[in-house]
Amino acid sequence: MASATPVNHISPLIGRYRERLRTGAAALFERFDHGIPVTELVQDHSRLIDRILCELWEQIVSAEARAALVAVGGYGREELHPASDVDILVLVAPQAVAPLAGPLEELITLLFDIGLQPGHSVRTVAECANIAARDITVITNLMESRLLIGDGALFEEMRRSIAPERIWPSDAFFSAKHAEQQSRWHKYGDTAYTLEPNIKENPGGLRDIQMIAWVAKRHFAAETLHDLVDHGFLTEDEHRTLVAGQVHLWRIRFALHRLNGRCEDRLLFDYQRTLAQQFGFSDGPNNLAVEQFMQQYYRTVMELNRLNEMLLQLFEEAILLHDRLGPPVPINRRFQCRSGYLEVTDDRVFRRFPRALLEVFLVLQIYPEIQGVRASTIRLIREHRHLIDEAFRADLRARSLFMEILRQPVGINRALRRMNRYGVLAAYIPAFANIVGRMQYDLFHVYTVDEHTLILLRNLRRYTVPELAEELPLCTAIAHKIPKRELLYLAGLFHDIAKGRRGDHSQLGAREAWDFCRRHDLSEFDAGLVAWLVEKHLLMSITVQRKDIADPQVVQIFAAEVGDLTRLDYLYLLTVADSRATNPKRWNSWRDALLRELYHNARRALLRGLDNPQAQDELIERKRSEALRLLGRYNEDTAQCLSLWQGFNRDFFLHNSPDEIAWQTRLILAADPQDLPIVRIRPQTARGGTEIFIYTRDRQGLFARTTAMLDQLGLNIMDARILTNDDGMTLNSYQVLDQGGTQVEDETRLAEIQGALVSVLAEHDPSLEVARRMPRQYKYFPIETKVTFTTDETNRRTVMRLTTLDRPGLLAAVGSVFETCGIRLSNAKIATIGAEVDDVFFITSPEGRPITCEADLNCLQEEIHRHLEQVPHH
Repeated sequence: MASATPVNHISPLIGRYRERLRTGAAALFERFDHGIPVTELVQDHSRLIDRILCELWEQIVSAEARAALVAVGGYGREELHPASDVDILVLVAPQAVAPLAGPLEELITLLFDIGLQPGHSVRTVAECANIAARDITVITNLMESRLLIGDGALFEEMRRSIAPERIWPSDAFFSAKHAEQQSRWHKYGDTAYTLEPNIKENPGGLRDIQMIAWVAKRHFAAETLHDLVDHGFLTEDEHRTLVAGQVHLWRIRFALHRLNGRCEDRLLFDYQRTLAQQFGFSDGPNNLAVEQFMQQYYRTVMELNRLNEMLLQLFEEAILLHDRLGPPVPINRRFQCRSGYLEVTDDRVFRRFPRALLEVFLVLQIYPEIQGVRASTIRLIREHRHLIDEAFRADLRARSLFMEILRQPVGINRALRRMNRYGVLAAYIPAFANIVGRMQYDLFHVYTVDEHTLILLRNLRRYTVPELAEELPLCTAIAHKIPKRELLYLAGLFHDIAKGRRGDHSQLGAREAWDFCRRHDLSEFDAGLVAWLVEKHLLMSITVQRKDIADPQVVQIFAAEVGDLTRLDYLYLLTVADSRATNPKRWNSWRDALLRELYHNARRALLRGLDNPQAQDELIERKRSEALRLLGRYNEDTAQCLSLWQGFNRDFFLHNSPDEIAWQTRLILAADPQDLPIVRIRPQTARGGTEIFIYTRDRQGLFARTTAMLDQLGLNIMDARILTNDDGMTLNSYQVLDQGGTQVEDETRLAEIQGALVSVLAEHDPSLEVARRMPRQYKYFPIETKVTFTTDETNRRTVMRLTTLDRPGLLAAVGSVFETCGIRLSNAKIATIGAEVDDVFFITSPEGRPITCEADLNCLQEEIHRHLEQVPHH
């Protein structure tokens, strides 16, 4: 069978159709900018492609051919975004396969040539039915097929061959699609609240709306979502919410495709600021435009997620259970259980007993065997949320129910999650509504504030689960001895509740917490403890991050601010849960060890009495004695050790543990001068990191070269201690972690690190460029470089704090400045919070004195800025 158009006539078509696609896209974008509904635009785009495909088909494929051109998938639904895949199926009769091979190849080639990039397949009806029977994705695509041009009888034959009575009956289809959704959610972390969400695949995304439509189509032959209203599965209000959510996500997707020039469904940092501006948001005093835009997105997907959950449960009852729902099992006058799900005894329960809007969650805790809430009851909860008003919140019985939920031995986390999902938590605690879906535009806070809060509460609950006792043994032990766990949960619930408001969120949140606790009849003491925890929830983290916790004075100041052991216990539990819920990838053994060390040191200080602080001399003497005891195990000569220590200053003993003092002493005593530099590594230490110890002669660029090599090796430096003796020998100790935040234990990796350091320290070229690339996301966070100085009079040193954008070679650049300016570095605390570096350096003059001259400090500040500008942002 010959093609309808000779080959030599094809070439002129390419330019003509490319131009039609280009002008069509330009017109589409112009109409989008003028506010034309996106539903109209995606349909119009589909029809433009329809016309082009049909025209080309007519010119290449004979009108008598037993074949049909079919739109499938999103294109079949007439939902074609600017860069969406154009998925087509060419249906052919078995006898036409060979004759049409040439023309069809010509057609597909031409489609690519004009810039369409179609997803295509050529199949017979039998092949369609066979493949669809085995593959849930194929049957889903074919269900949405639409005839464009060609043999209509062939198309109808294909539609009959995939009907539910032949393959994929609606119960099997629903089960498979439900499992597919669960798998997809799991792949995306089971949360919609990620920093760079996929608007199509994440929970609450467009795929979830399609899932509802697919099931409705398969079981009810529904053509539109509104058909679900006619079938009694959706109310008109829910249908409006579903459609509005879909339209909002479509607008974002449309704009994403336009911005990127190709199919892109990820809301990457690359696009978020631009889209926020395009969608009309502007920066406020406490809320960036991008944060407002993303909060609107998160709230949309949260609502869609709620509807998805409710509808799928209704479908399960209608499709899988049919009329096989079990008889109701009474629980009380308001609730009963049916087939494992909780439901109200009648539809008027919440109207007659509004407090049941809280009681439903308490019942789920008391009866943990209940799997969930029936969809019909979820709908009633949502429809009656408006009853949670000031009068409701003032009702003693409602307040008692809420506190009872927090005092239950099990199910607190699940109850609060459901309360948030159904909108009850935001209704009961109006301040919580402000943080629902609220994001912070940085790389450190990876969840929205409400999601972070709920993860923190889950972490607090994990302390009390017997099966998880070994996860954080100290937290488990403390959690079992605190007097009232509900106070800890309240502190967790309120710790970030004032985020996004004008003022200090810790202080504002503390006032919210105090008022809430007093309204719920907590004593002044208990309310005061919760409010204090909210106000001070960052105290412990900031202390370990920015202060030298080996210094007894730092510990004394921290202990004095905490005041007593009970507060210390609560604060430690809250801090660990908060750190792990902020960014799980940033929680590591090092941070765990630091918080434990501060907890134990502060506990000792409180037990000694705040009026009886431990003196530095006393601490140093205790460490020396313990180190000598450890050295005695290895038969080290005490006199030799004491003689060596005479050349060490107080910092060596103050900032090292007895174990570290003993280990380093043994290495130095065993060192042969001709073996320098000595590099030794301990894979695991009590501090939670991998310790790298370097003993060599001090020289120019040593710190810069060492940190550059560690950076190049992909190691994160958590702590650096630099000690130079009177004899010109230097003891450098680094605590490092691998990129994944774990200790380095692999023997080959350890040997690689040791070899690289020995090699680089043996060379005398002071420059060493770091070739590691900066993560893509970092460039979207304009972090200003700030250098501040304070004087630590007690330890006779200057404390320099540096905040700036993280980048490869940063520490090496700072080290170069110290070398150039003749600054001695004794200690450094390294902290990277998302894309932001917050490093603290303890420095002195070459003579070991604090740097007090303003001119010297200004010079140092200017040099830091100048050097950091030269560090390439790869």
